[in-house]
Amino acid sequence: MSPSPSVEDLRLVLAVRRAGSVGGAARELGTTQPSASQRLARVERRCGVTLFERDTTGARPTPAGLELARQAEHVLGHLDGMYAATVAATTTRTLVVGTFASLAAAVLPALDELLPDVPIDQRIDHGDQLIAWVAEGTMDAAFVAIAEQITLPRGVLVHALGEDQLVLFRPLGVPPLSRGRLPLAGRSVAFSTYDLGAPVLQARLESLGATARRGVTLPTTLAMARRRGQPAVVPRSAVASDLREGEAVERLPFAARLRLSMVTAREHDPRLVGVLPALRRDLGLRAQRST
Repeated sequence: MSPSPSVEDLRLVLAVRRAGSVGGAARELGTTQPSASQRLARVERRCGVTLFERDTTGARPTPAGLELARQAEHVLGHLDGMYAATVAATTTRTLVVGTFASLAAAVLPALDELLPDVPIDQRIDHGDQLIAWVAEGTMDAAFVAIAEQITLPRGVLVHALGEDQLVLFRPLGVPPLSRGRLPLAGRSVAFSTYDLGAPVLQARLESLGATARRGVTLPTTLAMARRRGQPAVVPRSAVASDLREGEAVERLPFAARLRLSMVTAREHDPRLVGVLPALRRDLGLRAQRST
């Protein structure tokens, strides 16, 4: 007895049961009666039992035939639903997405809005740890600003999200930059950046006369500036939608670009890539320029 009946065998058994005859089953399946009779005989030989009592009036299932028809209906029902289940798994599978603390309040709510029907498991950590999770397969995507500044693990892809720039944030009552070689002379300036360039940024600010104080996150840096009535250097996206009355941003005396990226595995969910243009607009970023 063969342990593995074919799909065609199972469909024939169900068709004979429904039609009540081999001829009717053959017409339903688009084959000839002799071909259907031969296949049914082969199935019975494999089973070692008679499945249908056949005579000139039709074909009536034996108890064994009724059981095989029941099993066939169960198996074929699962097979017929396989593609639908596959599509459903794609659209409902939870995505694990992470970013660093300073960007979380901007990126994660935006993704939640852009993918309203997709459950997202949100994570926050340092960029290198997020990328490591992507590489090991426990995270679908990491939004970071250090992808071009570190050696990436094998098996990941970098998708450009957009380009940000550092600006001078001035709370209410804080005057603009002074002119001359030391436009920040005598000023205390809080600063925070997404990438690994904090030491270089601090040195640049101090070369312009500032006393530079690093904030641990962007919200912390902005709070420092507002509480003390002093300027802060932060990415433009951090204040693009959060300026209060009387606050302003202006260019720095030096160019400072930041590149934000999404890191995924090579086999990744296409919906994440699909929302990147809308996410870029939402964050107020520019399309990344080539170096």
